[in-house]
Amino acid sequence: MKQFSELTEQEILALAISLEEEHGRIFADYAQGLKDTYPNSAKVFTEMAEEENTHRRWLFDVYTKRFGDHIPLIRRQDVNGFIKHEPIWMVRPLGLGKVRQQAEAIEHETRMFYEKALERTSDAGIRKLIGDLVEAERGHESLAEKLTEENLTQSAKDTEEDARKRAFVLQYVQPGLAGLMDGSVSTLAPIFAAAFATHNTWQTFLVGMAASCGAGISMGMTEAMSDDGKLTGRGVPWRRGVVTGVMTAIGGLGHTLPYLIPQFNIATTIAVGVVFIELWVIAWIRARYMDTPFLRAVFEVVVGGLIVFAVGIAIGSA
Repeated sequence: MKQFSELTEQEILALAISLEEEHGRIFADYAQGLKDTYPNSAKVFTEMAEEENTHRRWLFDVYTKRFGDHIPLIRRQDVNGFIKHEPIWMVRPLGLGKVRQQAEAIEHETRMFYEKALERTSDAGIRKLIGDLVEAERGHESLAEKLTEENLTQSAKDTEEDARKRAFVLQYVQPGLAGLMDGSVSTLAPIFAAAFATHNTWQTFLVGMAASCGAGISMGMTEAMSDDGKLTGRGVPWRRGVVTGVMTAIGGLGHTLPYLIPQFNIATTIAVGVVFIELWVIAWIRARYMDTPFLRAVFEVVVGGLIVFAVGIAIGSA
């Protein structure tokens, strides 16, 4: 790997051509990945990709006049000091916030590269071009603002914000809520059955841990394998699986941990209180994010949970 200070003028120009081509393709990939969900933002990145391609043509023209047709292969990974960008452009669906943040980082890094390149060149034609590119990169922030103003009207921003919220609900809230509901409700019966059958807090705790962890693993795997997210927009399968699995385990552990208390009556009283809190939290999340009327959410979750709770006590007391 070379140090930047070791590059010749020819290698600096070759590297600049490679960078502009890479950035143009990245921005084009952003546009392609955003066009269905965020069409107006996609237009911004399409125009930015065209700007990068224009810069590449400027560099190519100057290079061929100065050094001929052969361009040595030198890329960002061949020179020490460049940031390694996470290839988020390959992930679908694309997150608008991450895309914009990475685009800003790319533009900042490119401007710093040209400013350093200007210090390393002496040819008048090359210096003029690099100087123009420095100014162009400095103006990219205002260009992005201009493109945003032209393409992102308030209506378009509202539409994209709604799309962002839908994606958040589909990719995080929905799988997390499904896990929390399953973990909180499905573990009620075995935990309280064990509690009232044995009146032993440690054995009840072990049953609760086994039920919670087992349910978390099962729900996580089921969610990860149920949908690859490409058609539904529900995101990366393994991420949804992790969210669902963790929230399932948390739902069961909430009313399992009180049984670390040796006194059975105290532990059970606290566990019952935790159950009521869990069920009300689930009802609130359903009302807040799933557009379910609160009273309906309370009826569906709390009443259903209490039925399972009563079944567990009845079986354990038999």
